[in-house]
Amino acid sequence: MRKVMKFGGTSVGSAEAMARTADIVLSYDCQRAVVVSAMAGVTNSLIEVMGEGRREVQEYLGWLRQRHLDVAMKGVSKELMPDYLEQLEHRLSGLGHLIHLYRQDEDRIMYQDAVSSWGERLSSLTLAFILRSRGADAVALTSEEAGIAATGPPGNGSAVLPATEANLKRTVVPLLREGKVPIMTGYYGVDDRGRPLTFGRGGSDYSAAVIGYGVDADAVEIWTDVDGFMSADPRVVKGARTITEMDYEEAAELAYFGAKVLHPRTIEPAKRKGVVVTVKNTFNPSGQGTRIHRLSRSSDDLLRSVALKTGLAIVKVYSSEVVYQPELVARVLEAISADGTTVYAVSTSLSTLAVAVPSASVEDVCARLKGFREQVEAITVKEDVALICAVGDGMLERCGVSAKIFAAVADVGANVELISEGASDIALNFMVGGSKAIEVVRRLHELYISK
Repeated sequence: MRKVMKFGGTSVGSAEAMARTADIVLSYDCQRAVVVSAMAGVTNSLIEVMGEGRREVQEYLGWLRQRHLDVAMKGVSKELMPDYLEQLEHRLSGLGHLIHLYRQDEDRIMYQDAVSSWGERLSSLTLAFILRSRGADAVALTSEEAGIAATGPPGNGSAVLPATEANLKRTVVPLLREGKVPIMTGYYGVDDRGRPLTFGRGGSDYSAAVIGYGVDADAVEIWTDVDGFMSADPRVVKGARTITEMDYEEAAELAYFGAKVLHPRTIEPAKRKGVVVTVKNTFNPSGQGTRIHRLSRSSDDLLRSVALKTGLAIVKVYSSEVVYQPELVARVLEAISADGTTVYAVSTSLSTLAVAVPSASVEDVCARLKGFREQVEAITVKEDVALICAVGDGMLERCGVSAKIFAAVADVGANVELISEGASDIALNFMVGGSKAIEVVRRLHELYISK
């Protein structure tokens, strides 16, 4: 049995959390690689230190040193502490040098991913020494050392799976066969010039799935601070329950459209090789969690889960050329999605293209659309809308599903602002006004999940 285990920021965020994580790792008697996020709050602090009103470098490094020492003092043995301190100082020195380069160089973008990913180097080192202090043959490995190959724009990279697999077969698999426990940095890979490239916030989940793909793991476990995927956000719906088993597609839809349990891209590499992904709670290790795999199932339930994503806006582009110049749609969408802007839904009519984007991106999107003045007659923005993702088994094959769902929307007096149907066999996505979104989710859960 070969397993990849990923632990998030709250799972390594304190001495108690680190000890609990070490307990979980040591409870398994199999080949296992461990992937860690930065300690809770560290990545945010690294991003802040690159921003305005930034702290003095030495003051910041001192805070970061103490944060990890507070954990290490309770988990690292006296015999191993000198070695730990030496390696910790070496990594902190590297970070200080990077921050100095960032502040001196006008081309700062090339340093941003390197700085923001540094927390994983510190947490992986700390957990490795804690495990070694408890008898495990743990080895701290950075993404550079392991060979996590990546490509793409800064802050939104993608793993190059064939190259990563070849590298991991050379660097990580031999360690697993020798009984060692690699403790690996999540969140980032390395481009073809050797520079760190992050996978986006929450990207350590994706890192774990990539590593699982590369080492031919039987399972990838995502250890977080919730019990797994829920039938709805429990903060919104009191009766929400854990979903114990899901298909890859269901999990991917929910993760992309609002469920914050899993990084949306985690499913991609796992699905390619049929690696089972399990989401479990570090603070409730005996819980069943959610098991994600290829699931052949026919359910009588109309819905399995309802996810909600707020903070969105609908940008409508009006042009009589839309229907006569198909390439215009492609060019407009390319402009909207530039600079990494996420597009959550697209709808077209004879002369209108409607796109759902984060509210924070609206100003930049509209500025980019000004380049289409000769072909675009008007641009309007509908603010404060929310996207609802209703996931069910074989929704396209069932008669009257949409009618039932939209009847529930009407029950609470909400208006459907945008619909995306047919692109997925298992999900219906639509948008409503932000003020009514929670009521819609509760009504759908009450009618079609809680029964």
